[in-house]
Amino acid sequence: MRKLKAAVIGAGSTYTPELIEGFIDRRDSLDFQELFLMDINREKLEIVGELAKRMLLSKGFTGKIMLTGNLDEAITGADYVFAQIRAGGMASRILDEKIPLKHGLLGQETTGAGGFMNALRTIPAMLDIAARIEKLCPDAWLVNFSNPSGIIAEALLNHTNVKMIGLCNCFINMRASIAKTIGTANFDYEYIGLNHLSWITSVTVNGENMLQRLGKSTAASMKNVPEVQYDDELLAAIPAIPSSYLSYFYLREDQLNKCLNAEKTRGEICVELEESLVKQYGDPQLKDKPEGLEKRGGSLYSTAAVSVVDAIENDKNEYHVVNVKNNGAVPFMDDDDVVEIKCITNRKGAAPVRVLQPDIPYIKGLMQSVKAYEKLTVRAAMTGSRADALAALMIHPLIGDYRRAKAALDEMLAANARYIHKGFS
Repeated sequence: MRKLKAAVIGAGSTYTPELIEGFIDRRDSLDFQELFLMDINREKLEIVGELAKRMLLSKGFTGKIMLTGNLDEAITGADYVFAQIRAGGMASRILDEKIPLKHGLLGQETTGAGGFMNALRTIPAMLDIAARIEKLCPDAWLVNFSNPSGIIAEALLNHTNVKMIGLCNCFINMRASIAKTIGTANFDYEYIGLNHLSWITSVTVNGENMLQRLGKSTAASMKNVPEVQYDDELLAAIPAIPSSYLSYFYLREDQLNKCLNAEKTRGEICVELEESLVKQYGDPQLKDKPEGLEKRGGSLYSTAAVSVVDAIENDKNEYHVVNVKNNGAVPFMDDDDVVEIKCITNRKGAAPVRVLQPDIPYIKGLMQSVKAYEKLTVRAAMTGSRADALAALMIHPLIGDYRRAKAALDEMLAANARYIHKGFS
């Protein structure tokens, strides 16, 4: 087993202890002897980083742990780079949620107008990280779970040479929900979609597809998505098990009204949760991930991240759901389109498995529409094209209306000028 260096970019995040727990759980198969924790927020990095040290040392870790604000220092010679950045911080996220609502549009971190603005900030930052990886650790794998994960993967896999995998915790939570419902984790599945726009189209146990028997009870909810109830007629129209984010598309008025009537946005709630967590992290007696972290909304993401790295490093040929180039796996999508799909994962990376049940018109139509939005968003983020930005918003199924899109775009570009392409100014 070779000795490894890991770099965590955005390590001041309150999610970091969960990732550290993942490293600890896999220490028999992943020998991380150097761990560089990097963040531009030194205060948070010190608090979260010191907890990470205590967690590792309490489990007998004898390697090197470094806290740094220098990106180049963190990634030089790294074998794996984990990215969990939030360009603009929580203040920008809250604006992503509030500005669209003023114009009658959904305000959400990863989809719709809010997700679009998050992408315009985050893509340039991730392209810079990728360029430095190409120079300072060209053989490293970049594992990204910065949001919006799918659009970032679309940008990096098509516009850089970095070895990159985009991750999300949606599937792993859906899988856990199904296993609980059917009483076994020993099942095969087919999964198709884009990040936060995905469906399970088959669940097979002993040759029997149990999809119809599972019904609406397995549409797993996420802490950062307001809960809704799907009726049987809605699910029969698809037919598939939707990820929780599909509720924004199926029941858009319900979800919009929930956001409009909420006392606080999800971002404001997360700020309060993070303040509480950071206070807990500062306790010098704390040596484990606190239970309160589960309320933050990133459940099982470290399991997803570290298990994928384990599969790559140890050439395991395991199935994982990740964001990769399509390469013919979904026949109605272009080969270069980044999709979220079941992949066989080994030392070469993640290779998509061709879907067997692709002919669901609803899924095809929605995926193609949202992928067109993603491509325009990437182009806008990279060039500063206002025309592409406006076109992206108008093609998105949750927006569409020109006047609302233009008004929201004007306000969002002004609020984010310091973080986005200068061409927008």
